[in-house]
Amino acid sequence: QVQLVESGGELVQAGGSLRLSCVAFGRAFSNYHVAWFRQAPGKEREFVVAIRWSGGATYYADSVKARFTVSRDNAKNTVYLQMNSLKPEDTAVSTCAAKPVTTSAFYTGASSYPYWSQGTEVTVSS
Repeated sequence: QVQLVESGGELVQAGGSLRLSCVAFGRAFSNYHVAWFRQAPGKEREFVVAIRWSGGATYYADSVKARFTVSRDNAKNTVYLQMNSLKPEDTAVSTCAAKPVTTSAFYTGASSYPYWSQGTEVTVSS
């Protein structure tokens, strides 16, 4: 079993930037897909982005692909989500998730990911 610890969420003004970190403990990310989901107040959980550790292939939700960038650090066993040009509608609790690699396809459904972080709150003020 892998444990995920996510950090970096905070209050930021519209137009600002944040970088979220997701660190894996217990196992390396090398054999996993890693994804971020977010849940805004009163809304359903939403897929944000996924990255395949091996090769670094990524898949972004249309709502964030022009503003967010996901990356990885092998030495630190960490995945980062750089969020730029933040908007008030980006306000949400962000959670990092991981799933074992069984196919080259990306999955956007939360049920596909068995491992989850504790979440971190991103608040974007107007």
